[in-house]
Amino acid sequence: MHPSIADLFSLKGRRALVTGGSSGIGLAIASALCRAGAEVVLAARRAGPLAEAVRALRGEGGTADWIVADLGDRAETHRLADTLVQRHGAPDILVNSAGVNLRPPLEELSEADWDRTMRTNLDAPFTLGQRFGPGMAANGWGRIINIASQQAVRAFGNSGAYGVSKAALSALTRSQAEAWSARGVCVNAIAPGFVHTPLNEAVFQDPVRVEAMARRTMTGRNGELGDFTGVAVFLASEASSYVTGQTVFVDGGFSST
Repeated sequence: MHPSIADLFSLKGRRALVTGGSSGIGLAIASALCRAGAEVVLAARRAGPLAEAVRALRGEGGTADWIVADLGDRAETHRLADTLVQRHGAPDILVNSAGVNLRPPLEELSEADWDRTMRTNLDAPFTLGQRFGPGMAANGWGRIINIASQQAVRAFGNSGAYGVSKAALSALTRSQAEAWSARGVCVNAIAPGFVHTPLNEAVFQDPVRVEAMARRTMTGRNGELGDFTGVAVFLASEASSYVTGQTVFVDGGFSST
């Protein structure tokens, strides 16, 4: 690869915070950012999976650390931000991947389910954006990547509070982009298709539904974790300097059918 092209995608010297980074799409993105040269800090609720994930990233030659935090608790989210700054400094790249997927039928959706979903899927990205977006803007460079969903634009499978939170997250993405892009902070969302992650484990126990979802794509398959690494590095790098306020659907064409 020509050096000028490699430089476009290099994250050397950048620091990234990845919430929900101990598993699934968050961990896949964290691994890609590490391999592109970023120092990565993972945040999630459980110490064991975080420590295991960081060992794996370091085993790949990456620079990584972890902080335990419950992103469904606003005080914990602020504590995460404080701890990150104390230990490592403020991030250049923020990836909001932590999420909960509570989807009972709407008439069975409790206020507690609603509140928990909104706190984790929407409030935490807002809070972390408020903590770090202005500093990125003051520095003249930053990247925020929010992990949205197909259900930001369509309802299926008891979308309930989950779909509402992801639609709002796409709107938050546009608001953050409007606020900070003129000062070098690009803010975008990634909307995955149907992917085998811990959040979707129960659904993947139904082979009939899994096959039906694959048939709805243009590629004829469901998503894999590796499908998100390239787009994440692109959105985190200098290569995306004129891309902002977008929700990028990485779904094998699912959203176009």
